[in-house]
Amino acid sequence: MTHPGNDIVSENADRLTTPISANREPSRDSRLLNPLERVFEIMFGLIMALSFTCAISVAEAHRPEVKYMLIGAIGCNVAWGIIDAVFYTLNGLVERGRAVAVIHFISKTDDTEKAKDLIADWLPPLIARVTLREHLEYMRKELLRLPSSAIRARITGKDFKMALGIFLLVFLSTFPVTIPFIFIHNVRLALRISNLIAIILLFIGGWLLGRYGGFNKMRTGLAIALIGIIMVFLTIQLGG
Repeated sequence: MTHPGNDIVSENADRLTTPISANREPSRDSRLLNPLERVFEIMFGLIMALSFTCAISVAEAHRPEVKYMLIGAIGCNVAWGIIDAVFYTLNGLVERGRAVAVIHFISKTDDTEKAKDLIADWLPPLIARVTLREHLEYMRKELLRLPSSAIRARITGKDFKMALGIFLLVFLSTFPVTIPFIFIHNVRLALRISNLIAIILLFIGGWLLGRYGGFNKMRTGLAIALIGIIMVFLTIQLGG
């Protein structure tokens, strides 16, 4: 279905999205987790691991303390990877439940204007602004034609795959910052290399976010790295 408002969006794209580079098509991704989700999960895992590695006392640490730190960092990210995956799955289930409730209301109400308002609320704000009422009516009628099997709220195989992907991202992000402690016996040197790796990875994550969002990649990378360092500092100070 073609919206007349699409021309308006196209003509004003540069004005609405100033940071986006001209003539560059926004990145698209067909994988289970979009780039935004993948980068945030990795950065979350990095920050959790850093809260352990940066809390170690270089002046007093010995190999047994480093061993316990590594076990704690890996164990923490395993736990948080599971928790994050479970809540991500539950969030998707609740969203589907909300969708089912909206469709049931649309199918039973005689107030078509209210139904169209609910559909508009469902759309991204910018798309909703340029969607005409007759198009919302078309959507309403199409939703009424959906088979009952298409509007059930349930957890699917895709949800389990996404949950597994989230867990692996959080879990695997532990290793880049903990590997130096495994192979380097000098704790001070291992900590410096670990921190450098973490900062580089945070910068790369920010670079990718900037690319995905259409912002200046260098500035976004530096900003995310700085934010990550501040978050690690606050986590340690608050006893996390």
